Amino acid sequence: MNKTVNINLAGIFFHIDEDAYARLQRYLEAIRHSFSNTQGRDEIISDIEARIAELFNEKIKNDRQVISLKEVEEVIAIMGQPEDYMVDEEIFEDEPKAERKSKTTKTIGKQLFRDTEHGYVGGVSSGLGHYLSIEAIWVRLLWILLTIFSSGAFIVIYIAFWIFVPEAKTTADKLAMRGEEVTISNIEKKIREGFQDVSDSIKNVDYEKYGNQARSGASSAATTLGNIIRFCLKLFVKFIGVLLLLIAGSTLIGLFVALFSVGTFGLVDAPWTDYIEMVNSGAPLWVISILAFFAIGIPFFFLFVLGLKILVSNLKPVGRIASLTLLGVWLLSVIGLSVIGISQATNRAFDGEVATTERLDITPNDTIFLEMRSNPDHSGRSYRNSNFQVIYGDQNEKMLYGQDVRLIVKSTKDSVGKIEVVKSAEGRNYDDARERAQNINYSTSLVGNRLFLNDFFTTDASYKYRDQEVQVTLFIPVGTVLYAEDNTSSFHRNSSHYDDILISGQEGHFLQIMDGEASCADCPEEDSWDENGDEWQDSDEDNDWDTSDDFNARIDVNGDEMKVKVNDKGIEVKKENGQSAKIDSNGIEINNN
Repeated sequence: MNKTVNINLAGIFFHIDEDAYARLQRYLEAIRHSFSNTQGRDEIISDIEARIAELFNEKIKNDRQVISLKEVEEVIAIMGQPEDYMVDEEIFEDEPKAERKSKTTKTIGKQLFRDTEHGYVGGVSSGLGHYLSIEAIWVRLLWILLTIFSSGAFIVIYIAFWIFVPEAKTTADKLAMRGEEVTISNIEKKIREGFQDVSDSIKNVDYEKYGNQARSGASSAATTLGNIIRFCLKLFVKFIGVLLLLIAGSTLIGLFVALFSVGTFGLVDAPWTDYIEMVNSGAPLWVISILAFFAIGIPFFFLFVLGLKILVSNLKPVGRIASLTLLGVWLLSVIGLSVIGISQATNRAFDGEVATTERLDITPNDTIFLEMRSNPDHSGRSYRNSNFQVIYGDQNEKMLYGQDVRLIVKSTKDSVGKIEVVKSAEGRNYDDARERAQNINYSTSLVGNRLFLNDFFTTDASYKYRDQEVQVTLFIPVGTVLYAEDNTSSFHRNSSHYDDILISGQEGHFLQIMDGEASCADCPEEDSWDENGDEWQDSDEDNDWDTSDDFNARIDVNGDEMKVKVNDKGIEVKKENGQSAKIDSNGIEINNN
């Protein structure tokens, strides 16, 4: 049984068996000996140890796992032997080019890091410049333009990159950021760049290798086609990642702004908060806002992280504990919103109404003028609608103001008229609905021969908006004359179901109330030509003109076309603008319309 040794490698503790420890120790000693006369020796050794520790971390599955000789040999195979990767100028002086090519580094896939050495804020733009192989100045300019055109939304995306993208701290990170393989040679080379320029011979070796790789790739059409397909697929995946970032980031920003806009924390006194409170089920507004924020925001947060993972291969994971916590918060938010939604539905499950009937001092010989009375302080015109307003009364009490008032006119054979007012509302049960209907404030008044009906109603704000409505039915005795003002038009646009005898369009005329109908006493006669435009038709039932032997014609007078009807009763002429003239035994009648 081998002994187990605890070691501290680059600040990380590992359990390693005795044989593996001895092999690792000899390997590190060989590396130190190889760089004994190299500038930056201590930094090179430190970065190599950090890279080895990173590789050990990738191979162990838990903190108690013991690193065996097998894992050490695998790490050494990745890092390479010290004698194979020395890049001092003297080593290459007498070597042929073929041997030098075998000792050059190779390019691997780039990893996204924040380059704080060349950054101004968080190093995000500089790191993206390395990752996309473009100058950092263009990335910074793109950030500025996107932030301006998105009204600041990309600031949040920049902050997310700053939080989730790791910083290139070690030399190994800096090599991976530039797409170079993290080996002893490259680590030593990168550090030497801080003290002096890399020799031209090393650079030429790199160029030759890239040229060989290009020639090798071009030698096979199939390989080239496969590379193109892989590139297109990678580009498509990157596009999906960018799309996810834009959609999820914009949604999170919108939710964050909305959380404060509705006055959740009392920081913003938004005018629409009163209206939201009038329609909710009684749960505090800040509770609904926070639940909605988490229920919608958490899924989009994970979409945002997914977009980052698509673009950043070495992205820091969210963590199991954080993920489970967010999942729990999301489930609680969804359950909470479901409970509130069910409560909202049950609070409007029943309809209740309250009816009152009053006698009106109207007799069959009266002429009644009907008019809607508005409140100029809260409504600009008399018009029926199902909207509502939140207003404040004389005592600064909060009230709900609505104009959902329906007017119905019917005839009655009683000697006096009457008015019926039906108030209705919704509630969680029948008693609750009736209570809300009972507390609707609505008034009418009869002053002389003028009947005023309010075109609005009010109720206390504590009863909330529950589809409150007022229906006014006016019973007028047969024989009465009714004159409905124009402002009543929108309030009595009813279907035949309501048996309303006041027809839309009869406003502003005197109507004779008959049994089940209203006859217009002063409406203009509706004259028209027949469907072929050849014969004059008169809608007046008392018309005594005999059309059996009419002579009809069209004449043009100074560019105006007129139609003429001639028979034994006389002559009638009508222009297209409605003007007409009639000559008969009674004289001459001219209508200028």
